[in-house]
Amino acid sequence: MRNQNVSYIFEQPKGFIIMKRDAFQAIADPTRREILGMIAYKSLNVNSVAENFDVSRTAIYKHIKILTECGLITMKQEGRERYCEAKLERLSEVADWVDQYKKIWTERLDRLEIYLAELQLNKKDNETTK
Repeated sequence: MRNQNVSYIFEQPKGFIIMKRDAFQAIADPTRREILGMIAYKSLNVNSVAENFDVSRTAIYKHIKILTECGLITMKQEGRERYCEAKLERLSEVADWVDQYKKIWTERLDRLEIYLAELQLNKKDNETTK
């Protein structure tokens, strides 16, 4: 079993065990990020998604399965077609995680900017006193 903060296992009524994944696992792969980008604004059927990649449909189905397990995609059955619909709310946990580091780097860059401005001012002062 994986780290309980990242993943957990729950029992399905039919006795199947499905691993619930987190959003970080979803965006870890460039193909999954591209799939999310494709369906972010418009739901697409699985075949339409698969046509955009140079890998097998089976590989795309596996990526879609992972995205579904991560809660970023839901599948809707319409007649014979299965449509992927984005549920991007789960990406907020990624945004929150990135945000904490964004604040740190913003503070560091602000301090660097002040330091560089002081260096420039000192350089000008030294040049005018010569």
